[in-house]
Amino acid sequence: MAKEKKSKISYFQSNFTSTVSVALVLLLIGIVAFLGILAKSFSDELKENVGFNVVLRGDATSEQVAAMDKMWQTVPYVSRVKYISKEDALESWQKDTGENLVELFGVNPLSAEYEVYVKAEYASADSLAKIGKVLAGMGCIDEVAMHEAEVDEANRNISNIAIILLSVAVLLLLISFALINNTVRLTVYSRRFIIHTMKLVGAKPGFIRRPFVVSNMLNGLIASVVAMALLVAAYFSLARIDHSLTGGFEPVVVAAVFSGLAVVGVLICGIAAFFASNKYIRADYDDLFKK
Repeated sequence: MAKEKKSKISYFQSNFTSTVSVALVLLLIGIVAFLGILAKSFSDELKENVGFNVVLRGDATSEQVAAMDKMWQTVPYVSRVKYISKEDALESWQKDTGENLVELFGVNPLSAEYEVYVKAEYASADSLAKIGKVLAGMGCIDEVAMHEAEVDEANRNISNIAIILLSVAVLLLLISFALINNTVRLTVYSRRFIIHTMKLVGAKPGFIRRPFVVSNMLNGLIASVVAMALLVAAYFSLARIDHSLTGGFEPVVVAAVFSGLAVVGVLICGIAAFFASNKYIRADYDDLFKK
């Protein structure tokens, strides 16, 4: 009885250690996933600060300006737009330079203009060039000032950062999968003599393998729940420190990440247990003393 009790305690400790280890690995995967989402959110925000200026003709009528205002509300590429009247432009010029252009020229020489910011998917030199070509054909527009160089530089920097983050994520995921696999293999290893005993009494491989696969899949599910709880706790801790760090996480995205963690935990633990138990089902008695 004492030996059986000791065996059960040892098995419980092994399962507990395995579950905690898998939970920590899944936590790492979750952190990497949310860092990627946060990086995507920041890159989209950066891209939406890119745009162009539309300078209106000096003789543009109020009806034409009203038509432009209506157009910005219907075109798909606009994220936000700001109208700067001639008076606003003159005031800004005087504030920046200290020069009174009305005294110099007798009239206000500046034109009204729009500062147009595009959506992230349109923040590329090619898209801006197509937009500029369409706008240039409008009679009330004097000039369309695109910032292709700044757009290309921003996209280049974002692409470089994305490649680095993706490389780190892939490396961490490979390490995580290896760690989970080794953890599950060690759990099955601790029960290898039971597997051999079941073989001796005539149990079929599927019958021997099933409890190991099911129990490890359950451990993977429990580990994923633990990882989710830790991620939620980290989320609220970050929200208290700086809400901007958690603003990019939409409920649908969070649900997708959590579902992915559960699937990854269950699948990897189940597959690892399947192959590990197969190893000891096929093993001879002398091989049981080898890892």
